[in-house]
Amino acid sequence: MSISAADVKKLRDRTAAGMMDCKRALAETDGDMEKAIEYLRKEGIAKAVKKGERSANQGLVHCYMHPGNKGAALVEVNCETDFVAKTDEFARLASELAMHIYAAAPDYVTDDEVPEGVLESERKIYREQTLKEGKPENIVDKIVEGRLKKFYEERCLINQKYVRDDSKTIDDLIKEAIAKVGENIKVGRFARIKVGES
Repeated sequence: MSISAADVKKLRDRTAAGMMDCKRALAETDGDMEKAIEYLRKEGIAKAVKKGERSANQGLVHCYMHPGNKGAALVEVNCETDFVAKTDEFARLASELAMHIYAAAPDYVTDDEVPEGVLESERKIYREQTLKEGKPENIVDKIVEGRLKKFYEERCLINQKYVRDDSKTIDDLIKEAIAKVGENIKVGRFARIKVGES
């Protein structure tokens, strides 16, 4: 079947995918717009994993100011090109990340940023708690590692449940954006300030 340029443009406007990708998606789905969007999402998430290794040294800094000016969050979000950094899709992601950071108060961006001393301290606490609970010695280490995983989920931004939709993590949210813009995206750093908190 022939795919019209208007349909390709419409799909591109809705997904921010490349023209050729849009054309191929429409061809693969017999011109069905909704199926084409789903096709692009599936393809994009797979590609996002590969793009995760590419350098991301462009981007922007976004500030979320909480109503009443009692707090704020600042986040640096990086991508590969200045072109993508200027897109609405990228700006929306940065805005969502800043709002999430303010609401969820993570301490680190990724697991790798957690200092070894903090991990050792957490392991020691979890081990003592587990032994006090009377758990058998042979499963204590497994329980400790499970609790450490929960620590990462609560304290590391990438692993946190997205505050607007807890069916996905922040990592999922970023991968969805990568699929749409076609570039690697990373959170560089963030800061959070709330009146009365130190």
